[in-house]
Amino acid sequence: MSYYLDFEKPLEKLETKIEELKKLSDGKEIDIASEIKRLSKKAKELRLDIFSRLTPWQKNLIARHPERPYTLDYINLIVQDFIELHGDRRFGDDPAIVGGIGKINGNTAVIIGHQKGRGTKERILRNFGQPHPEGYRKAMRLMRLAERFRKPVISFVDTQGAYPGMGAEKRGQAEAIAANLMEMSELKVPIISIVIGEGGSGGALALSVADRLFMLEHAVYSVISPEGCAAILWKKNGDLSADDFSRAAEALKVTAQDLKAFKIIDDVIPEPLGGAHRDPEATAKKIAEHIVKSLEVLGSKPVEKLIEERYKKIRKIGSLTQTEQ
Repeated sequence: MSYYLDFEKPLEKLETKIEELKKLSDGKEIDIASEIKRLSKKAKELRLDIFSRLTPWQKNLIARHPERPYTLDYINLIVQDFIELHGDRRFGDDPAIVGGIGKINGNTAVIIGHQKGRGTKERILRNFGQPHPEGYRKAMRLMRLAERFRKPVISFVDTQGAYPGMGAEKRGQAEAIAANLMEMSELKVPIISIVIGEGGSGGALALSVADRLFMLEHAVYSVISPEGCAAILWKKNGDLSADDFSRAAEALKVTAQDLKAFKIIDDVIPEPLGGAHRDPEATAKKIAEHIVKSLEVLGSKPVEKLIEERYKKIRKIGSLTQTEQ
């Protein structure tokens, strides 16, 4: 049974009715095809209406949808001969970040990404996609492996942020993230990063310093979550509400469309109507197309030019406006 977000509830009633009619007609001499067709058309029109006017907060909710494809889902769909590698060679293996070697349309690459996990047991195992420092060190180890064998790096970003627990801080969480930022900026191979769900804070940034940065249509990317922002700004006034989260999401400019306008990302990858979870295969195909196209361009560049352009790309982020007093 599909999971529906609050703003999708009108759609849920229609699609539930369609499924009931399909079961009713299955194997029976009842001709209700015309009614199913009529309701299906109505459901498509309603879905189009809902998803054509999404607010930034609603996009946050879609980015966190429990049925949304995660890194391993995309790896299974577009990566051939994938071999997962484990451990940071210092402390241990962090299941919140997965990585290994595989082929995308014949291109051998190192693929890394956050993994949130499905179901309570796996989510606990993967710490809800919030990496510890050993996760970022594992990612960096794999990137150095890619550099050694001159293979590109592909990263999938999907985390609400790095884990803020005491153990993670003791093992050098901030240093691990900072080291990734520095070393990725100088890595001598192409880096392509795709934000597939949540891109939260430094936990996301540590895998997204790239030559090409893409976002799925309903993904979000921000220095802080709308809930965290709202808590800092308005918690003192009493309990927070969805309206506060919505106001924060609007102010933060977290959507793919906003970030494309600000030239933070290179392109927005379209999703099927209703979100990536409605058709993971079609979404994965679009992602693969962007990766392959980018590799064709980046793979032909000399290393020095690749690093120079990456540096300039990072330096251009943001703007300063000075006014006279």
